[in-house]
Amino acid sequence: MGGTGTVGRVGRARGAGGGRRAPRVLLGVVVVALVVSGIAPYSRLTWLLETVWVIVAVPVLLLTWRRFPLTTLLCALLAAHALVLIVGGHWTYARTPVGNWLRDVFDLSRNPYDRIGHVVQGFVPAVLVRELLVRTSPLRGSRWLAPLVVCACLAFSAFFEMVEWWSAVIGGAAADDFLATQGDVWDTQWDMFLALCGAVASLLLLSRAHDRQLRALTVPATVDLRM
Repeated sequence: MGGTGTVGRVGRARGAGGGRRAPRVLLGVVVVALVVSGIAPYSRLTWLLETVWVIVAVPVLLLTWRRFPLTTLLCALLAAHALVLIVGGHWTYARTPVGNWLRDVFDLSRNPYDRIGHVVQGFVPAVLVRELLVRTSPLRGSRWLAPLVVCACLAFSAFFEMVEWWSAVIGGAAADDFLATQGDVWDTQWDMFLALCGAVASLLLLSRAHDRQLRALTVPATVDLRM
């Protein structure tokens, strides 16, 4: 009975956590996309500024995986966010083909890819912050968990806007592609508001699924991303 229980717990952990392959596949997709995006981007400076988060995150994830494996839900969201950054870095946010297509289809006044990116900037970090707080603090099950997650996402969004400001001060006109304001004087406010919307939507839509995967992580993970 004891052996069967252990097998059952491991099976549930793999099912909820996504199994052995998912994190490796997601990592491979992101790395390949990053390398390809670095081939003749529209602006090398913009590519570096947009993708530096991915370049830093990948080795950090690899170094900490054995001690602190992530849920597959979070891995999938981080991979999706990385691809959003990579695409924006290659073409610049104001020139992405998918954004131009959306602009034409919906008869918009601007390429909306930047807006989408800032929704994602709240949607994905919400799950990341939630996972960190649930696993490393006494906030699991607390009514303060969701408000603190939203506040953390807003803080990150505000920090990113300051990074854009610093880039404009240092780089001048060369940083225009990174800012991607497209002439909107309220672009900074829109960015933070959309990040707020993304964070709230993420908590409303994903909290239950995230909790199921977090419970599965009570079983030590056996997935090793390192080759």
